[in-house]
Amino acid sequence: MKPALCVFSLLSLLSSGAIFGFFYAWVCSTMWGLDAADPAVAIGAMQAMNASVRNAVFAPAFFGTPFFLLATALLAWFCRLKAASVIFALAGLLYLLGGMVLTMTVNVPMNEALAVVAIPQDAAEAQRIWDDYSTPWQFWNVVRTIVSGITLALTGLAIHLSSRTAAGAPA
Repeated sequence: MKPALCVFSLLSLLSSGAIFGFFYAWVCSTMWGLDAADPAVAIGAMQAMNASVRNAVFAPAFFGTPFFLLATALLAWFCRLKAASVIFALAGLLYLLGGMVLTMTVNVPMNEALAVVAIPQDAAEAQRIWDDYSTPWQFWNVVRTIVSGITLALTGLAIHLSSRTAAGAPA
């Protein structure tokens, strides 16, 4: 594999894995924990987490993944690794639509709406607010988790095909 393709393949794999892991952690621990907590606490905790997630550690995986994948697809194409190129491109487009665009059009607006909610003193009202937020938010998070998991699997497949083809094995 050419050095640039190797570097971008690694960036694609790392960013795909990072964003899949991020979304997956929300599925199997964070939201279940918040659902088990007092709803007023859950609302406040989610507001704090949403306010802190836009940072320099999160940004490369969230925003960079589709661009790393599409750049890797171009490099693979120029290296005459057509099957790998198509799979890298498919992974990039899949995450772009089912990960980043979904997040920006569904989860982020839900987060912004929750951010302006004053935490109610009434337990029943806090429960209603949390249930109205948590259930649909988790549904869409599962969707983006599945999409990012498929993106990660496709990235691994494309790397496998790249290394086999570059080594002279049939793709």
